[in-house]
Amino acid sequence: MQKNHYSQTETPVFSKFFGNLADGNEVLLFTLCNKNGAELSVINYGATITSLKIPISETKKVDVVLGFDTLEDYLYSFDLASAPYFGTTVGRFAGRINNAKFSLNETQIHLNKNHGNHNIHGGNSGFSRKFWKVISTSNTDNPSITFRYISENNEENFPGELAINVTYTLSDNNELIVEYSAISTEDTIVNCTQHSYFNLDGQADAVTNQTLFVNSKQILETTLANIPTGNFVNLNDHKFDFSIPKKAPDQIDNTFVLENNDEVKASLLSEKNKLKMSVFTNQPAVHIYVGGNCSNQIKGKENTNYHAQSGICFETQKYPDAPNHSHFPSAVLKKGETYHHKTTFKFENIEL
Repeated sequence: MQKNHYSQTETPVFSKFFGNLADGNEVLLFTLCNKNGAELSVINYGATITSLKIPISETKKVDVVLGFDTLEDYLYSFDLASAPYFGTTVGRFAGRINNAKFSLNETQIHLNKNHGNHNIHGGNSGFSRKFWKVISTSNTDNPSITFRYISENNEENFPGELAINVTYTLSDNNELIVEYSAISTEDTIVNCTQHSYFNLDGQADAVTNQTLFVNSKQILETTLANIPTGNFVNLNDHKFDFSIPKKAPDQIDNTFVLENNDEVKASLLSEKNKLKMSVFTNQPAVHIYVGGNCSNQIKGKENTNYHAQSGICFETQKYPDAPNHSHFPSAVLKKGETYHHKTTFKFENIEL
């Protein structure tokens, strides 16, 4: 990592007013700054990452995630034909649940159908649309902020009152570290993810110009509705085999199976900005999605019209529809146990 010489004019964590919700809750924009000049901004609506600025030279930073400039735009984005979930915390269950139902402890649970006949990303009003409380900040060399949300028993028909924390840390090694922890009053299912759309070239370019690597040998087989069948697809000679790095695809919406080790799970490389992002996680899968299209209805940051190749998501998580497949890694959180999910996005300036 090359050394940058930004003067630290702000404290490591500071906040400013971002807007009011209809219920009167005040939304604040919190910004974390590390000693290298990197900046992470998040809001307490949806525990949403709104920007992540990474230095690429001694005088220039690039904002590597998609987002909006106003709270009103974040709210309105959920009314789009395909809500983008820019930067949000997704839960209780990221991804699809077939026919919006599953069995737990021999009881059939019927969730809300918000994606055709299925449930996706927690239902009609998942964690992405909730007001989160800030419970702590840290102004150390690795500044961090922790948000908490209490999901009531039977919210969106999920059993158990779930207390969930998400902590964002901006390390002095230019790492964005995302950690979730949760406990429930009853047995339930939990599968959270961070839904940022990355573009290492900035807001107006396409991720198809960047190089993608995914450390995976299999993806989940799915139906035409993108529901897992329970089978796996070998990636040998497959168009989505990114074990040898190649240009990011113009269209992808697939779950990659990951090995349980400390190796890099995926990476993205910008030759333009000589910037590399590496993804590490303790989760068994990463769902990769290229998108961001707002149908010219909402302008993105820097007055950008986002399109179908504006960003790429690395949604580290359990397998979609895991509760309906006994051979998938379990997404059940037992009463008295703690859910823990950690994902790190590491940024490096490189010489090509």
